[in-house]
Amino acid sequence: MDQKLTLLQSKLAESALGGGQQRIDAQHKKGKLTARERIHFLMDEGSFEEIGALVTHRCTDFGMSDQQFLGDGVVTGYGTIAGRLTYVFAQDFTVFGGSLSETHAEKICKVMDLAIKNGAPVIGLNDSGGARIQEGVNSLGGYADIFYRNVQASGVVPQISAILGPCAGGAVYSPAMTDFIMMVEGSSYMFVTGPNVVKTVTNEEVSSEELGGAGTHAGKSGVTHLVAANDMDCMDKIKRLLSYFPQNCEDKAPQLPYTVGHEFREELSNIVPENANQPYDIKDVIAGIVDMGTFFEIHERYAENIVVGFARLAGRSIGIVANQPMNLAGVLDVNSSKKAARFVRFCDCFNIPLLVLEDVPGFLPGTDQEWNAIITNGAKLLYAFSEATVPRITVITRKAYGGAYDVMNSKHIGADMNFAWPTAEIAVMGAKGASEIIFKKEIESAADPAAKLLEKEREYAETFANPYRAAARGFIDEVIQPRETRRKLIKAFAMLEHKVVNRPRRKHGNVPL
Repeated sequence: MDQKLTLLQSKLAESALGGGQQRIDAQHKKGKLTARERIHFLMDEGSFEEIGALVTHRCTDFGMSDQQFLGDGVVTGYGTIAGRLTYVFAQDFTVFGGSLSETHAEKICKVMDLAIKNGAPVIGLNDSGGARIQEGVNSLGGYADIFYRNVQASGVVPQISAILGPCAGGAVYSPAMTDFIMMVEGSSYMFVTGPNVVKTVTNEEVSSEELGGAGTHAGKSGVTHLVAANDMDCMDKIKRLLSYFPQNCEDKAPQLPYTVGHEFREELSNIVPENANQPYDIKDVIAGIVDMGTFFEIHERYAENIVVGFARLAGRSIGIVANQPMNLAGVLDVNSSKKAARFVRFCDCFNIPLLVLEDVPGFLPGTDQEWNAIITNGAKLLYAFSEATVPRITVITRKAYGGAYDVMNSKHIGADMNFAWPTAEIAVMGAKGASEIIFKKEIESAADPAAKLLEKEREYAETFANPYRAAARGFIDEVIQPRETRRKLIKAFAMLEHKVVNRPRRKHGNVPL
């Protein structure tokens, strides 16, 4: 028995070394942690239970039978994060560059299946050179097996992908189908075709970082939702992100203890400027509403004219969608519509109530927008809100013009409660544009057209550029003082906690993709 135990211990020790100490040292020299170190810092101390530590590949071609590593380049298992069950797989770059083989894929699929069955989040720590080319179609089939499970898990359990090294070719499509992607600056990149292929096909000279680094995908493509400074920062951000989520679609997000007081926030009274064309930072409004220090922004560098993220309100987890007047005056465009629509759909999947802070002058005009399908992309956000069955509350802080008023969670598309500040302007368009159309003949025939236009602007603004017409029709439930916004929202979300919506029976809707 002692010999057998010794053999087991030696095999487990061999598995724990991955590709060997020399390759571990090389990983550390790049400023990267190993797969096991990442899991150690991600999971609660001592909670991780490994599955498949002794798995080896089955390939015999190209001398592969002589290169066997226990675990086959991926560490898989389960444990807890903040006491909550979580499944994880971490690709080990020290073994064949983390390349994916048939058995490597089977290990990942096994933990994903367990996550779906047991209703717990699954986290993928990606650090791989791609498909193991020695295995040919077997490795490609392994990717497809993972993709299929990503789709089966979508909307059932939260899925988070961290890119901690290379992620290229077909490998990128698994993270793309998860809920959130996180990348590490300087050491991670994602692309379908690498710089060499780009150079051959298009004659473009581009580095891996420029083509698919964290900065590129955070600011230009929007592929990545969060950026981390290093591996440790990435693990910390994953843990914080998870804290806002429920375990699965049947569960509710954890609620922290909170004693409700008077909840007035005086600083909100002076945020919106007197001049309707002067910008202000919507993040100051968010900070004045949510529990102190709880706002966690998503997609911070992408489509900055809209802000999305998670926060807590009286201990409850909520999702926030807010127009940002500091950037493009807060207009809706192609990118902001896609960004917000995806976020809304995630929150709806996992029972996270939605708060919308609205200050939107309309949709961005121009050929670039029209040719890049602002019609279809704007419809994505409209569809996402209309489809959502979670508690939905809107606060109009200033402008709510045109079709954008409808799209930003209006009463007409199913919002539960709609509040407005006294500074709100709810109309088809701004006073100047409306006056130029309605009073065109009167202005043109006036002795002083410019003075007449100003007069008509004031007349239109007094009539329409306020929240009271909408309140009179019941489209706004209440016009509130800014200082009492937090208190109103706490009460409203508590009232909506047990909301139930019965939808018509159907297989699924047809999202305007």
